[in-house]
Amino acid sequence: MKICMVSSESVPFSKSGGLADVVGALSTALAALGDDIRVILPLYGSVEASAFKKLDITVPVSLLGKREEVTFRQATLDKVVYYFVDHCFYTERGGIYGDTSHAPYDDNLVRYTLLNKAAMALVKALEWKPDVMHCHDWTTGFIPYLMKTSGDDFWSSTKSVMTIHNLAYQGEFSRLDLLGCDIEPDARLFGGPAPSKRTNMLKSGLEFGDLLSTVSPTYAKEIQSAEYGCGLDALLRQRSPDLVGIINGIDYEEWNPQSDNFMTHHFSSDDLGGKARTKAQIQEYFSLKVDPSIPLFSMISRLASQKGFVELLEGSPSALEQMLDDHPMQMIVIGTGDAHIERQLIELGRRHPNLSVNILFSNKLAHLVEAGSDFFLMPSRYEPCGLNQLYSLRYGTIPVARRTGGLNDSIIDLDENNTQGTGILFDQLTGHGILEAVGRAIAWWEKGEEVIRTIQRRAMQWDSSWNHSATLYRELYASNKRRM
Repeated sequence: MKICMVSSESVPFSKSGGLADVVGALSTALAALGDDIRVILPLYGSVEASAFKKLDITVPVSLLGKREEVTFRQATLDKVVYYFVDHCFYTERGGIYGDTSHAPYDDNLVRYTLLNKAAMALVKALEWKPDVMHCHDWTTGFIPYLMKTSGDDFWSSTKSVMTIHNLAYQGEFSRLDLLGCDIEPDARLFGGPAPSKRTNMLKSGLEFGDLLSTVSPTYAKEIQSAEYGCGLDALLRQRSPDLVGIINGIDYEEWNPQSDNFMTHHFSSDDLGGKARTKAQIQEYFSLKVDPSIPLFSMISRLASQKGFVELLEGSPSALEQMLDDHPMQMIVIGTGDAHIERQLIELGRRHPNLSVNILFSNKLAHLVEAGSDFFLMPSRYEPCGLNQLYSLRYGTIPVARRTGGLNDSIIDLDENNTQGTGILFDQLTGHGILEAVGRAIAWWEKGEEVIRTIQRRAMQWDSSWNHSATLYRELYASNKRRM
């Protein structure tokens, strides 16, 4: 199959979050299966492009009532061909969506409309007719609409797939801003209640995409409800026959306990000795008592309300205080984020010798803590897919997680299925709910080392590879669902 991915970011070239990881890994996995994969990305100023080939292709893009000339560069990596949109909208900016994560560029609607139009023009100029245009997140939402309304036979046999990575980010802008995009208005391009309807790039893609996907089966169901639908639940219920959830994979080379470059003591499901030694290593590093009999919990996370920290820290005593006081356990927290949450955690860390709080992010420490912990706590409010539970399973670290999104799809609860269980799931996002889940985890720990080792081995056998997910995407591409 010939598949064109369009995205605002992709590893190893540009990254602000998990979207980049998915696009890079999925493209590589599909190419390894023999598909012809091309990825179109903006050439941001932060991208090292000196080795890229400059294409002898210039396409006109209509924006702001005038013609913009767009050129392209090309690179090939792991059998995937990457094309970069070379335009001052990207090259002269220091960031991807903004100079900081909290201040998006005012002209992002025009910037990403350019990406949409340039991607389509490039594919035509290459005379390479894809079977699928796979559009990732709101920044590519106009492509399905433009394909449907172009009147160009070139697109007549090409499907569009629109993937939601996080429904909370929709690309909403003023209706007036659309005038600068030279796009024929359609009522379906706008979202929100009248009279405040706004241009909504993601809604456009969801309205006009032939096929829709998101990053886990449970999240695909959740976003059809008012609670999780972010104002688009009615549309998603309408499009339900065309919507599937496919859980993300992880990079099995980067996250491999047998060869992890950050680890001194490697291990496998057949020999878990290195995990015990890594636990002792991180207990010492984080100034915790070195004792194999004490269950070691960890959290590596953005410190934000989405991740359950409000419920974990509210009240006096908080759920975190109670579990640290009432159970013989240790906890490592690594992350940055909300300043208030950071202060609360730091203060608790001062008072509890069994809690290590680290306001930082370190890829090395993330690997070591995933490898050496006994349990990994994820009390998320919502989690479209989640990655840390997949890393945990890969390293035999038992996840303790709220039953939402991809967490529900990748963890089997031990108390519901003690022969196949790989972790602890709970439903109520309250301090009491979190505390009860941790208590259940410790009850399993107290069953003894042999029981825990059996669960760890079982967890490590869970298939979180991109090969599995890529096969499901190929099935989606090959399906014959609607065309408008």
